[in-house]
Amino acid sequence: MRILFFSAKSYDQEYFTLANEAFGYELSFIEAPLSQQTLSLSQGYEAICVFVNDKLDAAVLEGLAQKGVKVVALRCAGFNNVDLTAAAKLGITVLRVPAYSPEAVAEHAVALILTLSRKTHKAYNRVRESNFSLERLTGFNLYQKTIGVVGTGKIGQAFCRIMQGFGCRLLAYDLYPNEEMQSLGVEYVSFTRLLEQSDVISLHCPLTPDTHHLLDAQAFGQIKKGATLINTSRGGLIDTAAVIQALKHAQIRALGIDVYEQEEHLFFRDLSETIIQDDLIARLMSFPNVLVTAHQAFFTQEALTEIAQISLSNLSAWQQGAPLANEVKDKA
Repeated sequence: MRILFFSAKSYDQEYFTLANEAFGYELSFIEAPLSQQTLSLSQGYEAICVFVNDKLDAAVLEGLAQKGVKVVALRCAGFNNVDLTAAAKLGITVLRVPAYSPEAVAEHAVALILTLSRKTHKAYNRVRESNFSLERLTGFNLYQKTIGVVGTGKIGQAFCRIMQGFGCRLLAYDLYPNEEMQSLGVEYVSFTRLLEQSDVISLHCPLTPDTHHLLDAQAFGQIKKGATLINTSRGGLIDTAAVIQALKHAQIRALGIDVYEQEEHLFFRDLSETIIQDDLIARLMSFPNVLVTAHQAFFTQEALTEIAQISLSNLSAWQQGAPLANEVKDKA
């Protein structure tokens, strides 16, 4: 089977090539994202492999079908960038990697919290300039703080276990409470109560029409003043304009994000010699209490190995006509 990888970076080629030793597929890698302008490159490929910022709307999927593409492998868990209705009508199978290393994302969320709570990023820069002053570096303990966890899937569960080790009280909001988490002392509450009581809020839920702008102006009006907000899930969960206002009025103490609403125009590329045209991200990065990382929460050796292995296993099962445990279907 010939597989074309869109939005491919050096690490994609490295880890997929290594995993492919067990499969023997013909792999081709291009750095360009999938779009109307690049879909013609899929001619002659039965399968394509895409990432979070490749847009597979109805028009792109129709173009892929015309080129002979029969299966799309998402090398990620989220699938909000795929028009599943259109894919089903066109007979294109969509596969994903539902869980690769939940701990990788959970640990990155904790890293953002610790960096913001102890201001280690500021201390690092100071010391490099021979400034050893402790002025304005006062932090806060996580011990006995209330941590709000929005979404207790595999990543949310891993995050809860880590935060329990800090001696935190854990509140969670999820439409489907997890009994194991409850047995460990996680208390499921309403979304409003979570906002009102949490000192730190960490988002671990998928982006759907129902969760788009889950943190909007109304939610920021309910949030506990001085709370820290962390997002390692999907950028669209937060209304960027609303969080800027919350920061300006000190409604939240700090913001740590690994994802951003308009990240497809920014992340995974070197723009160091470019003038950023996105005024919202520029404003966010101007705040001293905002920490932005470029969608790297998943980026560990263990996760990359698992992503490559599962993605190719998904395609192998499809090729052999075996049951597809990781197929994503239209719910309509």
